[in-house]
Amino acid sequence: MALPQRATTRRRVIAILAAGATAASSAALLAPGTSSASSHREAPYTLSDPLADNTDTYAFVSPDNPDTVTLSANFNGFQEPSQGPNFYPFDNKARYEIHIDNDGDAKQDITYRWTFKDIDNRGTAERGATDGTFLYNDGPVGSFDDATLKFKQSYTLQGIRYNADGTTTVNDLVTNGKVAPSNVGKASMPDYGKLRNEAIMPVTPPGDSGPSGKAFAGPADDPFFLDLRIFDLLYGGDFSEVGYDGLSGYNVNNVSLQIPKRLLVANGDATKNPVIGVWSTTSRAKNRVLLDNNAAPRTGVNEDSDTVQASGDFVQVSRLGNPLVNEAVVPANLKDFFNRSTPDTDAKFLAKVQDPEVPILVESIYKIPNPNKLAGQTNDDKRNDLVAAFLTGFSRDVFAGRTFGGLGKGVLDADLNSLDLNAVSPNPAPAEYLRLNVMVPPKKPGDAGYSRLGAVGGDLSGFPNGRRLQDDVVDIALQVLEGVLVRPAGATKNAVAGLGDGVIRSDRALAAAFPYVALPHSGSTPRRGQDPVQFRQRFTSANGVVTASAYGISPGAKGGTAQLVGVMGNGGLKHLGYARINAAGTATSSLQVRQRPGLQLTLLWRILPVRDAVAGAVSGPPTTITVR
Repeated sequence: MALPQRATTRRRVIAILAAGATAASSAALLAPGTSSASSHREAPYTLSDPLADNTDTYAFVSPDNPDTVTLSANFNGFQEPSQGPNFYPFDNKARYEIHIDNDGDAKQDITYRWTFKDIDNRGTAERGATDGTFLYNDGPVGSFDDATLKFKQSYTLQGIRYNADGTTTVNDLVTNGKVAPSNVGKASMPDYGKLRNEAIMPVTPPGDSGPSGKAFAGPADDPFFLDLRIFDLLYGGDFSEVGYDGLSGYNVNNVSLQIPKRLLVANGDATKNPVIGVWSTTSRAKNRVLLDNNAAPRTGVNEDSDTVQASGDFVQVSRLGNPLVNEAVVPANLKDFFNRSTPDTDAKFLAKVQDPEVPILVESIYKIPNPNKLAGQTNDDKRNDLVAAFLTGFSRDVFAGRTFGGLGKGVLDADLNSLDLNAVSPNPAPAEYLRLNVMVPPKKPGDAGYSRLGAVGGDLSGFPNGRRLQDDVVDIALQVLEGVLVRPAGATKNAVAGLGDGVIRSDRALAAAFPYVALPHSGSTPRRGQDPVQFRQRFTSANGVVTASAYGISPGAKGGTAQLVGVMGNGGLKHLGYARINAAGTATSSLQVRQRPGLQLTLLWRILPVRDAVAGAVSGPPTTITVR
């Protein structure tokens, strides 16, 4: 499916770092409050039930296997790696699900369901007497089947298809799947990568003669990234702040599935029906009962708790499609309601999408005009840019107002990711979920045309066309909320294009192959719990020599590392060298790099408070200079 060149050209005018070294980009250092880390503890209920908390959802064409799509969902964020001995298992009383709508009715046509079972060999408890151990492992673990691994989990992955006649077809895609264990530490798990690889399960869909997909469940480095300090009154108005990844060093539980495109799209025809809607949920049994005081210990092999009995029908308690919606759009008193609602009822949230709170805050603090108040808007077309981004997707029919009753009209004249591009759904329902056009070729960092800003940066293979693990959705969402799609002019355009939180990537490099999420942080290197390091950076040039330094490092990073990084035009990062940090830990030595005069470079420093350890690493704002 060929996409119009016009769309690519229009989006490219917003450069990745267009205002990196201008006064307007001061706002780039201070992202106005948008989330508590995508969907980490974003609602009153999930705050009290972290094992069910659905933090992020991803859907993208697999970069190394483009005939497949990778679906990925994360749960139970903010995992401190060293928090043993129980660590962070999946809840064996919950259902973790990823849903697909391929016919545009905003209801699931396919569900992939993970359910978990504990394999607990730590001993038994019989009427108050114990003969077991408290240890997760009692020796080095080299394989999932080692007797030294005292606690582990397995899972069943089911594919559920909802048929037109109202029946369902259920197939077990994985049984007794291995869940990657928690990364206890180097002494316990000297080769954790091997354990991760053991947990990648082959998937043979019904009708296929052999495996054509893969599944995974286990811990991972949290791929989401942002500066969480925005909740301290927007940094207190200090424009010298730099980006600090508040999720660096934290892990998360991940489920992923790589599956052929033909099994996701309507009628198995990706050419005629290229777009799917994707969201994930967690469900629990409706009734949960606490046991009485002094009740005898329960001895079932699959009991994660000796306290709670669960029964009854399953009900949805967490939901995640597009990032930042329940955080930045839905008010606090409706967040639990949103988490238990289904996409086919999302029209009730239209008014909140049309008048979000973030632009009001940004105007009051940074004086960037509120696009909610653009002249000429009526109640019928107010913030159609956000309606298109979150509820309809983009197509020429959406642009012309021919579908969705005119919602999303007049924003982007391009066939990208609306379900009205499918032959089976000429007039779909508005719904809040990811929309992925599986016929858009994938791009990864280093590829020509790649941008961490996705479609806003001219890269149509990224968010909001699905969502890749490396998409900088905080910066994208800020710019979209501030009206980048309605093409502001002049100083407002520069300020909007510069908006961001100063964090441009996760703290760990993603894997090149499925499941793509980075290995989880080890319990041997826990988060330091220190205040984020702050610093300033200086870049000058003369006679083709760029001189770079960082100073004002506070608190001092004694024994740390300073790394000079170049930001490439395609969003990739290039390491240019290291510099010594002085004995006080407050400044680096100068680093000199020879470059061609006239060349434009975008540079930043990374300060690693602990030498060569990414936990707690802080990046300065990307700064563009012209070599002299």
